[in-house]
Parts: sequence; structure tokens; C-alpha cells
Amino acid sequence: MAVREILLLGNPILRTKCEKVRNFNEPMLRQTIDDLRDTLDDFRATHGFGRGIAAPQIGITQRVIFINIDKPVVLINPEIIKRSRQMMMLWDDCFSFQNILAKLKRHLKITVNYHDEAGKKQILEAVGGLSELLQHENDHVEGILAIDHAIDSKHIILRSEWKKLTANTKQVYQL
Repeated sequence: MAVREILLLGNPILRTKCEKVRNFNEPMLRQTIDDLRDTLDDFRATHGFGRGIAAPQIGITQRVIFINIDKPVVLINPEIIKRSRQMMMLWDDCFSFQNILAKLKRHLKITVNYHDEAGKKQILEAVGGLSELLQHENDHVEGILAIDHAIDSKHIILRSEWKKLTANTKQVYQL
């Protein structure tokens, strides 16, 4: 029910492995979900992009993810239980370091177990962009950042330089 400050690279909370949600009726869980939604909506309105956010990015060390691609989805206690061998390579960015991109590999397809807002167990199979997004957000609740997956130090770049380098190419990257 509030737009929260997004924690930035260097804040130790971003490196914290988050705790599982145990009580799905806890009022603080509802507030966390509402704050994630409001913060994502505000970021999108301000910056023109953004598909998901994880609780540690707003200072809450619980395993809660909020995504909104075609519709809002809350994933509580997400766990990736299956990963394809086939990989995809992409430039990834993050709300917590908006001006930096890292080129990395992600699994093309994953399967995620999670609980919905009511505490009911769910399974989600994700491919392509959704797979990448869920891996990114799940990393956050594990205390891992996208830059940790960079192919190497030569594949971390400022957004302004990336735009210059890709301006004349027909290659499209989903950020």
C-alpha cells in the first residue's frame, strides 16, 4: 500500500538469503505484496520498463516475488525444481543497479514450485522471457544478483554504452 525505496547495489540486504513465509494469514505478508505491486507500478510509470520485483529489493527478507507481464502474479516461497539444459544468452539489468547490464546465460525453460497468496501450492512452467525473469527474481530471494552471473568482467557494461553499441544493430534484447 506504499511505494517503497528500492535498495541499491551495495546494500547488504540484497545479499541476504531470505526466509520462507510460514504464515499465509499474516497481515505483514499482504502489506509486502501490496508494497511490491505499488513499487513495481511506480517504477514502470517512471522508467517505462519493469516486469518483476522481489521482497529483498524493498528491504524485506522474505521469499516473495511479484511479477506483472500480462497479469500480476505473486510467488511465495518459490523454488526452481527443473531447469532445461538448453541455455539462452542475454543482457540483464536490475532495479537495484539500473544503469548497469550484465551479459549472462539463463536456462531457456524452468519449472517453479511456489505458493499463491492464499498459501495454495502451485507449479509454473516458464519459457524464454518468463523463465529469465523468474530466474532473476528467484536469485534475489537467494541473495544472488544478476552481475554474479556475468559471463566475465568484460560483459558488464553501463546502459549508456550498451545503447551506443547496439544502436546500429538489428539485434533486439529483452531487458
